[in-house]
Amino acid sequence: MRAHLVFLGRLEDLAGTSELAVVPGPLEQVLAGLDRELAIALLDDRVRLALNGHLLTDSGGIMLAAGDELAFLPPVSGG
Repeated sequence: MRAHLVFLGRLEDLAGTSELAVVPGPLEQVLAGLDRELAIALLDDRVRLALNGHLLTDSGGIMLAAGDELAFLPPVSGG
């Protein structure tokens, strides 16, 4: 079973998809397997993370397990 990364807003455009199935493991390892430009964008301090529907206050030490969903929430701009 795999973990799922969910991309919203501009991150979806950058990833070319709204969701990506990945091999579970430490977030750093998962991001290392992605396109470099996408991985850098996902690490932006303004991008919020939600693990299984719960907003995270700290992105350090995230370990994805099989069946987990990690959503990347970019900053919202409006006018």
